[in-house]
Amino acid sequence: MAEIKEVSPQALRERLNNKEENLEVIDVREDEEVAQGIIPQAKHIPLQEVPDSLSELDQDKHYVMVCRSGRRSMRAATHLKEQGYDVSNMAGGMLEWEGDVEVKDK
Repeated sequence: MAEIKEVSPQALRERLNNKEENLEVIDVREDEEVAQGIIPQAKHIPLQEVPDSLSELDQDKHYVMVCRSGRRSMRAATHLKEQGYDVSNMAGGMLEWEGDVEVKDK
């Protein structure tokens, strides 16, 4: 199995604050979880939709996968890595996130 790098929530927040060019955050939680708050820069792709969403992703970018605790996002990160994407997992998930969250209107 491919080795997945983990990034701490604090390190991710710093990278987002620095507006790192090639960085994209993907939140793989379910709609009702995301409704409670998502990292403002994150793109929402529910876990089961990740395999069908690869055409929307750019292999030149670095993706950081996020979920509630880090388990589902690790599965998504492993799948992306196996498809040749540059990917990390946010350790601890949204439970550990202390940065801003955005509540998106339906």
